[in-house]
Amino acid sequence: MIRVVLPAHLRTLANVDGEVALAVHGDVTQRSVLDALETRYPVLRGTIRDHVTLRRRPFVRFFACEQDLSHERPDAPLPEAVATGAEAFLVIGAMAGG
Repeated sequence: MIRVVLPAHLRTLANVDGEVALAVHGDVTQRSVLDALETRYPVLRGTIRDHVTLRRRPFVRFFACEQDLSHERPDAPLPEAVATGAEAFLVIGAMAGG
């Protein structure tokens, strides 16, 4: 099972508390994790990735194992610790302002 941590506003939208556990079949990549997340919680479609291009939305970042994975290729394998469930895949809402 892949563990996913969502920001508070997306947890509220999806009506979940805490981490989300997902079964991902095949390679564990950003794309496969987000596909599984959006399949289980259709209300999240378009909130993390654009509906058409499936590109990460601005002000959304991905982290795992203390690494910023936001600019990695969507089909690049996630760290082994994420694939085994030892570490969570974090979806973070970036802050902006000044």
